[in-house]
Amino acid sequence: MNSYEYVNVEIKDKVGVIEFNYLKKLNSLSECFIKDILKALEDLNVDEIRCIILQAPKGSKVFSAGHDINELPKTHRDPLGYQDPLRILTRTIQRYPKPVIAMIQGSVWGGAFEIIMSTDIVIASDKSTFAMTPVNLGVPYNVVGIHNLIRDAGLHIMKEVIFTATPFSAEKALKIGILNHIFSDDELESKTLEIANLICEKAPLAIAVIKEEMRVLCEANTINPDEFERIQGLRRYVYDSLDYQEGLAAFFEKRKPVFIGK
Repeated sequence: MNSYEYVNVEIKDKVGVIEFNYLKKLNSLSECFIKDILKALEDLNVDEIRCIILQAPKGSKVFSAGHDINELPKTHRDPLGYQDPLRILTRTIQRYPKPVIAMIQGSVWGGAFEIIMSTDIVIASDKSTFAMTPVNLGVPYNVVGIHNLIRDAGLHIMKEVIFTATPFSAEKALKIGILNHIFSDDELESKTLEIANLICEKAPLAIAVIKEEMRVLCEANTINPDEFERIQGLRRYVYDSLDYQEGLAAFFEKRKPVFIGK
């Protein structure tokens, strides 16, 4: 197994555990951190491994602070283009031939919320919180990202989650269908491993095919080229706007943004 700078990798029987280790940046989704996650996923994609767990270190207050704001373009460029590291990671998790479990301790912010929504099973501490925060920054989230967010919970619920950017509890996340289970901090790891080990007992080839079938079926939504271009034009207007510049400036200046709708 290769060595990594920003993740720790452990194999527990047939389960590959990728533990985040970018604590100085609150596990924010910087390119260097995502590259290590992707490399670990590649290394664990062997017959002996049947399931993957993504987790923060035990006792973490923050699972991930989301997209690294320092790496967002300041203006005049799509902040979430096809080759953005966040986009690459979500695609990789969704297409990965083994079930990926997100085991959540601490808070989940912004792009990290989309990451967990791209995994197959989400299990959290009962103390965890969640927030989807692009509107705090004036970031025009892209079509694929929104699709990843609205597949698994009611549309009206997700509109409130996204439009208000208000943190909500693990109990609410369970109630609205974002989480599979919540457990106490003391039980979280053992219960997650219990589920992962149960998956490992099942037929891996069948699971891989069924996971891919589910992905394809969930993405079987049509959008005509004219509508796609129209939405992209709307997004370009936003990331060229004064509000986008204000959102980033306010974040770095640690103040509340004042959006003017221009």
